[in-house]
Amino acid sequence: MDLNSEQGCRIRGRLASLSAWAVLVAFAVFCGLDVGILRAQGGKLKLDTGMDVYRTACVSCHGVDGKGAPRTAVGFDARLPDFTDCSFATKEPDGDWSATIHNGGIARGFSTIMPAFRDVLTDEQIDTVIAYMRRFCTDKSWPAGDLNFPRAFITEKAFPENEVVISSSFNTSRTSGIGSTLILERRVGSSGQIEAALPYLYTKEADSWNHGFGDASLGYKHKLFHNNESGSILSVAGEISAPTGDPSKGTGGETPVFETFAAFGQALPADAFVQFRTGFELPFHTDIAPKAWYAHTAIGQSFSAGGGFGRTWTPMVELIADRDLETGAKMNWDVVPQLQIPLSKRMHILGSVGLRMPMNNTAGRPVQFMYYLLWDFADGSLKEGW
Repeated sequence: MDLNSEQGCRIRGRLASLSAWAVLVAFAVFCGLDVGILRAQGGKLKLDTGMDVYRTACVSCHGVDGKGAPRTAVGFDARLPDFTDCSFATKEPDGDWSATIHNGGIARGFSTIMPAFRDVLTDEQIDTVIAYMRRFCTDKSWPAGDLNFPRAFITEKAFPENEVVISSSFNTSRTSGIGSTLILERRVGSSGQIEAALPYLYTKEADSWNHGFGDASLGYKHKLFHNNESGSILSVAGEISAPTGDPSKGTGGETPVFETFAAFGQALPADAFVQFRTGFELPFHTDIAPKAWYAHTAIGQSFSAGGGFGRTWTPMVELIADRDLETGAKMNWDVVPQLQIPLSKRMHILGSVGLRMPMNNTAGRPVQFMYYLLWDFADGSLKEGW
């Protein structure tokens, strides 16, 4: 028979449908079997510990060692996660794992092959199995994902990240000005992060607009301490800004600046958190720009839809203090209310909107509308997780 004929095409279509059904049947036999066993024998099985739950509900797909069962054993080609890989197993908070176990892979835009266990496991059993699965990562130098607090506009967090961020602002009063900065953050091992930033600025003089690149910067952040049980994390960082802007256009370019700071994050009850950052800006040429000190604090609380397993929204407020280190200088105080918005189900693509408002010394310091778009590229591509 000619498989390129109309009849042959129909036969090929049926074969493709049969192949798809074969994958689903294989899933039902191998991974779905765990759910069936739990439904049928849930009252008889011993599920007192995380190990009990894992070996009853998870082991047929994820393997005894957490590295994932072989494809020849599970009967499908979808890649299974390796929970012994600390770079993967520590980056997300327990809440994301809980949502995936409760509602299946679809809850976070992962494979639909991952079944939902909400009807066969209790919340306590799911919590215990998550704690057990966390132990597959044996390198304790990796901070847990629960210490990866939401990103504020100005208060840099202590957790090392893999992110691309476009952060923008424009003045809503007084002088006109618009700025956007492309930020790339790349994690290095369990504790390090390299960060590069390139701003592009619009400034207005009289009736004309100037625009151009601002001062590019390159920095390194290193986690010094973390405690998963107490919810604490501390990092230090150093950054240098090069005078790549154009002083004639008002986009910078006057002197290199070295910046050093410490960042601290602390989990609070009810999914609340506080983050703190303090440091110094040290220009190479102090006759052009003065040295300065700053302290930034961000306080927020996260709220998840869908009974705690849906998308997470985070209102925050930042208190910003800075002062030039020269005689007669005054402390400037700003407040920045803001809201981080989940854009993807996987929440690896986020947005945030806020307003930076001077609280004192308002002359020459405009109110700014701020927003950013964030892509956590370690969690998937821009097309995934929707």
